Order: sequence, then C-alpha cells, then structure tokens
Amino acid sequence: MRPISGTGCQDVTDLPRFTFNPKEGIDNPALVITDDFESEPNPLPKLQRLRRVEGQNFGFYLQRTTDEQGLEITDVDPWSPAEHSGLKRGDRVLEVNDEYVLDMDFFKVARKIQTCGLHLFLLVLRRHDYEQAVCSGVDLQSLATAAKGGHCSRPKLCHVSRRLHSGLGMTLISPEGLRGHCILSVENGGPGEKAGVASGDRLVWMDGVATSGLTHVSVNRSLKKSVDSVTVLVIDGESESRYMRRKMAILPVLAGHVHLPHSAKTMHLVKGPDGYGFMLKQERFPDKRQPVHVLREVDQGSPAEESGMEDGDLLLAVNGEPVEFMEHDDIVKMVRKSGERVSLTAISTPGRRFFRQLGISPLFFHDEFINNQDDFVRGQTGFQTAQPQRFGDALL
Repeated sequence: MRPISGTGCQDVTDLPRFTFNPKEGIDNPALVITDDFESEPNPLPKLQRLRRVEGQNFGFYLQRTTDEQGLEITDVDPWSPAEHSGLKRGDRVLEVNDEYVLDMDFFKVARKIQTCGLHLFLLVLRRHDYEQAVCSGVDLQSLATAAKGGHCSRPKLCHVSRRLHSGLGMTLISPEGLRGHCILSVENGGPGEKAGVASGDRLVWMDGVATSGLTHVSVNRSLKKSVDSVTVLVIDGESESRYMRRKMAILPVLAGHVHLPHSAKTMHLVKGPDGYGFMLKQERFPDKRQPVHVLREVDQGSPAEESGMEDGDLLLAVNGEPVEFMEHDDIVKMVRKSGERVSLTAISTPGRRFFRQLGISPLFFHDEFINNQDDFVRGQTGFQTAQPQRFGDALL
C-alpha cells in the first residue's frame, strides 16, 4: 500500500501518471467516457387570450381532474372564442387572469371566468406537459411564475375622489410630447395615495380610456377635467414591462388591488305571509340594447325591504346564478322554484353603468358572490346556464 501523508491524503508524488494519445485514447482503464445526457427542460405554460361579445360564452368546458389536483379543459366548442384562441381539449389551467387557481375552490374559479366580462387570460399546460411536470415533481406555481419571467405585480384599479383644496393628490410627470408614457407622482396622504396609487406608477387606463395613444397634454387635461372623481388603472414600471414582453394587454379584469365606489349586494330573503314583497320587471334603458331586470314596488316592512332591497335595483343573480342575459320568465321560475328562501344579488343603476365602463360584471369583485355560494348552487352538477351543458362540466 502506498504511504499516506499526514493530512490524510495520498502523496501526489506517488500518484500514477496518465497520458493521452489521440489515436489510442486515455490509458486509464478506470476512466470511462459516457454520453452527457442533459435533463429535459421543464415545459413552459402557454398564455391563451380569449375575447367574447356580451352575452356569449367563451365556449369551453372545465372540470376538476379525477385526482382533484388539476383543472382540465374537457371540450372546446367549434367556432368559439376558446377555439379561436388555440385552447385545446386536455389543456390544464394554471392561472385565470394572472391569478394562480390550482389551490382555489372550483366554484370560485368558474365564477371568476363567468363574470370576468369580455376578456379572459388563461395560462395553460398541454396535457402531456402537465403530466410530465407532475411526474417530475415540478412546482406548478413556480413554473407559472417562470413563464412570466419572474414575479409580476398585478395592476391596481383605483377610484380617486377629488378633495376641495388638494384635488386628486396626484400629478403627471411624464415627458411632454411622448405618447403612452404616463408616470404619476402622488401627494403623501392625498386622495390618490389613499386609493392605492403610488409614485412612479404607470397610468394605463382612465375612466374607460386607454392612455397608450394619448399625449401628456391630453391626459393632464382629462385629469384636471374630472369634476368629483376619476377611476384609474395603474401598475409599477417593472411589472408593466413584463406584461409588454408577454404581449398581454393590461386591463381592469387583471386588477389585484381594487378600490371602487360601487359594489353589488347579496340579499337573503325568507318568504313572509304575503310573499317576498317586491315585483320583478323587465325594462329597457336608453343606453342599453339588452333589456334589464329591475326590482320594483318594494313593500314597506316586507322581507325584501328588510334585506336591503331598494326600488330600481338591477338584478344580477339568483341563488348565485348570473341572470342578466336570461329571459324574464325563466328568472321568475327560478325564484318560485327556490321555495321559502331565495338569495338575490343586485346593484344600483349608477353602479351597473360604472361596471359597464370597466368592461366587467359587478359580480367579478363581489366577494360574497364569489366565495359564499349557497348550498342550492353547490348542489348542481356544473352550472345552470342559458345554454345546454354537459353533466359534470362547467360550460364557460
């Protein structure tokens, strides 16, 4: 045996020497050259952009996978917004409108899709890629983050009310003459900061108008013209760059922080001796082609009045089911079928106009509607919609 040095290592002078001959190869029989198999890179999710018209479904079916861990697209209707976007049967959904949803209740995910308005962004993995990722133990939430190029803050939707002396408490500091470069500076403790706007935020959208095509002068003029308040969509500069690299439009439906003046309300009614104490009427507003369902003639002291119903409220949902685009007679049947109890979600007329300007349903930001579905709704096999559906799937 060769002597060992005091350090515990064999003396380098006693180590055998190996030489390399290009023709004969390496003369060390213990050294074996093998192919260098690189590990297969993780598949990246795909961003699917869907757009529909008012009253239309997106045209795909969604369900929980049999292991309750995934969200699977079980079918895609031909000629639908879903098919047009490239969504395929078997795709697994990771995010809905830039929000990770695999750990979210299925009903909440489905309602978010149903009430998101005209635009929907889905981050999906093809079936094979999803199965490969799961088998390899890949963290799917980290995979979704990697697809964005790293952590990305979602935009903020802020309603800023003007103060008598300090105004909105925010000013535009963008270079004059440049279009689409709207950077805000906010006053400490002012209305803008209290609504959620921060100095350095990019102004993306203002009272329903995108600022990308507007100059500094025109945006500044619009801010000053706002009499009592203004609703803005803002985002920090780094996150804006990530959205742009993904070619993803920054829209109110993506908002993570929300500070708004109007909201829907859910009323739980128990039938009294004289019924619920209100009338449901179908009316047509001058600024809306689609008829609206209006709550009228609220009786004093009735279950309807005690629940907070006001004459002129617009009906949005019955027992958690959206009804704005349903036929009047079908809604009446739903209420009667509900028996002695019914839950109605409604909003004021000014509130509905406000949300129409945002391009989303008032139900989208209504937490009670999203989170606390009645047992009546949870008992359904899927969702009762105005169109036929398949057993066990949600048509969205």
